[in-house]
Amino acid sequence: MPHLFRQVLIGLGVVLLQWLVFNHLRLWGTFADVVLLYVAFMAVRYGRLAGTITGFTAGFLMDVVTPGTPLGLFMMLKTLMGFGIGFFRTDQGENMRLYPWQSFLGALLVAVVHNGLMVIILALDNHTRTLFLITGLWFGSALYTAFIAMIAALYRPR
Repeated sequence: MPHLFRQVLIGLGVVLLQWLVFNHLRLWGTFADVVLLYVAFMAVRYGRLAGTITGFTAGFLMDVVTPGTPLGLFMMLKTLMGFGIGFFRTDQGENMRLYPWQSFLGALLVAVVHNGLMVIILALDNHTRTLFLITGLWFGSALYTAFIAMIAALYRPR
């Protein structure tokens, strides 16, 4: 199977996994963003262009399947994150190995930035200022996403 086709299928699978599983596995109102983890993985592994394209495509699909959010929110945020993370491309490419603590800290940093931007946009759009936006949606979801990244790094084939 060609490499690009395989990555597209994996990306579609991750979006479906987010939509069908992780959107329903909420802990105290927080959610894990596995699509963001996939965008970050593609950006670190293949660079800015791949991260930007992956972020745009995955974000668009998330906008389509997620009701109740402003259209284009995920597309814009995931595209920005893919582009920004792509600056930190690794030279190891296919042989990239992440330890669980690296995955946790990297995902935590990426999710804090991503969720912070999302909280600002949602607060401005809805004219609300609730504590849950900061404790739950921003930091809680970032910790949950980082924990999922750590678990994924533990079970990733070597």
